[in-house]
Amino acid sequence: MKMNTIKPAEGSTTAKRRVGRGIGSGLGKTAGRGHKGQHARAGGYHKVGFEGGQMPIQRRLPKVGFRSKIKASRGEVYLYDLNRLSATEITLEVLKAAKLISTEVTVAKVVLKGSIERAVTLVGLKATKGAKLAIEAAGGKAE
Repeated sequence: MKMNTIKPAEGSTTAKRRVGRGIGSGLGKTAGRGHKGQHARAGGYHKVGFEGGQMPIQRRLPKVGFRSKIKASRGEVYLYDLNRLSATEITLEVLKAAKLISTEVTVAKVVLKGSIERAVTLVGLKATKGAKLAIEAAGGKAE
């Protein structure tokens, strides 16, 4: 097989639609544009969502959903991620340096997922109940 001999499977592609090429083509006269109106004319254009002056659907429907503005400033760290760190005293700066959290994060929380095998001290970080118990069981503490 050569790259210049590859062709699509038989019947998988259809010929380009040739509009306005006479009555026998099936798309002669109006060329599939219907009769009159903005869409039938050359240069006919309107904004996306425009409904001819009727209140557009995106304005008729109520707004839904919510995007938290503080979400970007909050971070989560799993317990097993703390094993990778060489520092025994873990702060926000240590987590940022290890790229476990984003640089925009101002508050981080340690979540119980996995296990920790060594004693660490959390300074200025929040921790869930389970994570706190696991750290204390390993000989560390959460301040």
